[in-house]
Amino acid sequence: MHRHTEFEKDLTASNRASNVGGMPSRAEFEAQLRMTDLRVTRPRIAVMEAVHANPHADTETIYSVVRGSLPTVSRQAVYDVLHALTAANLVRRIQPSGATARYEARVGDNHHHVVCRSCGSIADVDCAVGEAPCLTPSNDEHALDGFLLDEAEVIYWGRCRECSADGP
Repeated sequence: MHRHTEFEKDLTASNRASNVGGMPSRAEFEAQLRMTDLRVTRPRIAVMEAVHANPHADTETIYSVVRGSLPTVSRQAVYDVLHALTAANLVRRIQPSGATARYEARVGDNHHHVVCRSCGSIADVDCAVGEAPCLTPSNDEHALDGFLLDEAEVIYWGRCRECSADGP
């Protein structure tokens, strides 16, 4: 059974609250950066704001949004910030098969995703069963080869409501 650290629980609660009540404040972003020992910088704050405001956005979208508030920021700086925030577990990077990497602010809860085969839209799907890792593999100890599971990544594929309404 996966035991969340206090930090992960705080981030999960913060992210769920932000999903319900809007985007966290600048002060909350600053606190999250400090909790992970990352310096508070304008590009980091701008990227966190962009990821929160644009769930499942690709890097190019995030870069465009950040450039709106920081016109001199480089593409490489945005890539570097995304890498640092992902490593610090402040954002999550997902990459469905055949798609570009996407980023989201919902971290620490081991949720899954559904992807539309037609338009590529992505939505969150809460964990199907119990606590992380959400899925219990077969009882075949040999198949796990000594791995200690802490996460399961599930991607459901189908067609969104809009694409389904358009016909086959």
